[in-house]
Amino acid sequence: MATTSEQPAKPPRPKGLALLRAALGTRKSACMLGFGFSSGLPYALLIGTLNAWLGEVKINLATIGVLSWIGLSYSFKFLWSPLVDRLALPGLEKLGRRKSWILLCQAVLVAAFAGLALTDPAQAIGRFALIAFVAALASATQDVAVDAWRIEVSDAATPVELLSAIYQFGYRIASIVGGALALVLAARMAWPTVYALMACLVVLMALVTLRAPDTPRGEGGALHAALAQPGELAPSARALALIVVLASWGWAIATLLHFMVTVLEPATPGAKPPSVAEFTKESGPWIILATVGVPLVVAAVANALKARGTAVLAAPDPDSGAVRTAANHLYAALVSPLAELAGRIGWGVLIVFGLILTYTLCYNIWASFAFPFYLNFLKYSKDEVAFASKLFGIFMTMLGISLGGYSFARLGRMPTILVGAILPILGNFVYADLAEGAVHIDAVGRATGLNWLFAQFGFDARMVRLLLAISFENVSTGLAGAAFVAYLSGIVSRRYTAVQYALLSSLTFLIGSLGRGVAGEAFDRYGYAPVFRWTAAAGLVAVLFVLLEWARTARAARAVPVAAD
Repeated sequence: MATTSEQPAKPPRPKGLALLRAALGTRKSACMLGFGFSSGLPYALLIGTLNAWLGEVKINLATIGVLSWIGLSYSFKFLWSPLVDRLALPGLEKLGRRKSWILLCQAVLVAAFAGLALTDPAQAIGRFALIAFVAALASATQDVAVDAWRIEVSDAATPVELLSAIYQFGYRIASIVGGALALVLAARMAWPTVYALMACLVVLMALVTLRAPDTPRGEGGALHAALAQPGELAPSARALALIVVLASWGWAIATLLHFMVTVLEPATPGAKPPSVAEFTKESGPWIILATVGVPLVVAAVANALKARGTAVLAAPDPDSGAVRTAANHLYAALVSPLAELAGRIGWGVLIVFGLILTYTLCYNIWASFAFPFYLNFLKYSKDEVAFASKLFGIFMTMLGISLGGYSFARLGRMPTILVGAILPILGNFVYADLAEGAVHIDAVGRATGLNWLFAQFGFDARMVRLLLAISFENVSTGLAGAAFVAYLSGIVSRRYTAVQYALLSSLTFLIGSLGRGVAGEAFDRYGYAPVFRWTAAAGLVAVLFVLLEWARTARAARAVPVAAD
């Protein structure tokens, strides 16, 4: 007879066609496939494909760089996640607590894509940017609701691991549809028609939403019961900390939005146009201080008050109203994760944040300009770019992710993270060579026989250059991305896994997003090759922080036996 301590072995996660069959096997999993597609489609259309449209109508790269700041919506979405969690939508709540928000966001996305289709960016870039920004907000908000739905509807028959895999499957399909297929369609019809068709796909996903199951709204008072225990900061102290952090974040977001509006407004005759480089030089450090420095200081002060027993609860706090619960949710999303990290790591948290802020800098800065670079500067066709970047490139990214996993097993954690910091730097030099005629890429292709190999599949030398450059770039960034996710997963506390990971991962896009505006202006002024080399040099900062973190973790590991004695 089996004992109660014995646990049944988890079934292996399905892959490929088996995953597709699992996705269509139950109502929940089928809906998860649709939600994954619904999340991935707007991201692909707004963050990548939209720039191909803008480049085709001759919008300058500086403006494209500023417009790419709409991607910060995905980084800042945790700020309004309490609203999605707590607010019952009038008239829609009867559909379900998560479905109501998902359906609302899908309706906004349909309207936004239709609005983009009806707007000429060459004639009304300000209105076009505003519509795109609204679409990005709706998309990011939909992600919040979908993530919550995935966790809440999981059960023994459809565990969250299976739903997560199905979600990624749907998301990847959407990235191909919103990337490769959209480019192929745009080669045969007008861009407005393409976005109108994509709006129709979102309508189909809304029908999936109507058929999805949902969970009842839970009791609000139990959301963050830990904050009501004796020894935790008193509500008044938490409120003051939250006000400081929210004011800091609010100022940073308002400053970015104001500058975006200024750049995208019609220029006054004779007036000097606003400079993205000047803005980033003058305001960028303050924005980073407001979104990273101030919350860290507040977290450190919260730790100090708790350690001294000042402004803390002497008895359990019974208040569990909606306002208190929403405030607790924000505090748990913005302050508690940083307080735990700072308390656990101490001054080493500065190295951790330096690594987080700079690790993806090298390749995130220019990501928004990939399509204009391929299509307008190198003059590849939409079909060629669709195949190379969105089909062939996906396989290269998967290869890079696999190599990252293998490297972790063979080399270890920190060596893999260091390799992931170095390879994208080399990738930028590969793209600089591609921009200047691909002399070195051609030499490597001939020496390795890759030119001959690709020729057997009908690719000419010009296409081989693009495939080789994208191969190295995607393998590098795939490995780096796998290394970085593993690093973040390892640094977070088990107690705050979800919120701490969400907050730290959102910060990875901050400097990269700010840098895109500068990169766009620099591409216009200096050309692609010099800027690729400059961004490669910026990647050396990440290498430095990886080495410092390696030294910190090694020192901490050596100290463990001493502390145990």
